[in-house]
Amino acid sequence: MRAKEVADLVGISVRTLHHYDEIGLLVPDEVTEAGYRVYSDENLEMLQQILFFRELDFPLKKIKEMINSPSFDREEALELHRKMLLEKRRRIDQMLQTIDQTIQYVKGEIDMSNKEKFAGFDFSHNPYEQEARERWGDQAVDESKKRIGNMTKDDQKEMSKEWDDIYKKLAALRHHSPASQQAQEAIKEWYDFLNNMGNYSLEAFKGLGQMYVDDERFTKNIDQYGEGLARFMRDAMAVYVDKNKL
Repeated sequence: MRAKEVADLVGISVRTLHHYDEIGLLVPDEVTEAGYRVYSDENLEMLQQILFFRELDFPLKKIKEMINSPSFDREEALELHRKMLLEKRRRIDQMLQTIDQTIQYVKGEIDMSNKEKFAGFDFSHNPYEQEARERWGDQAVDESKKRIGNMTKDDQKEMSKEWDDIYKKLAALRHHSPASQQAQEAIKEWYDFLNNMGNYSLEAFKGLGQMYVDDERFTKNIDQYGEGLARFMRDAMAVYVDKNKL
């Protein structure tokens, strides 16, 4: 499809498509000799993804950073978009209810407390926005992939063995307190291991631990070493971060 056809289909301007191309956000798969941009089905799928992010007020620079990240997963992004839109709908429904009550209050039909007058107003960030930024904008992931890609097969084999050994050690400790000395020594090995591959801050490490529980794919893989390991690691990672932030 040419730019004009895409613009008419989607409801955006041709100039917007040109701008996306110019900044490298959405580059059409083909440009004719006459200079017409031609968009493929894959381009349209990416445009849909971009517009979902735009609907949720992400800046173009951040969208480009996320969708170009090696860790970006389209299906995962759509699930996250859905969560964010549900949160947005919840806030809008609450705001509409507050408006309806305020109309009744202005008419003298009901009383409203000060708290009720401001129900629905929330100027904090959508909690899922931060998750998206951390998941697809995290340079630690990119650095890890790059370092692994530069390893020899023997190095990768050694790394896999070290990973496996740490998980087995943690699995054997999962019925202990996450704050125990043994658990904290083992979780420090995991923190050091991750930082040998990438650059994980303490907060990123804690967020990763929470993801082990929130994302069922992580939970399923980790719990292969022992049921409840993902939750144990999350708690141990949180304790480690809180202790080392002091």
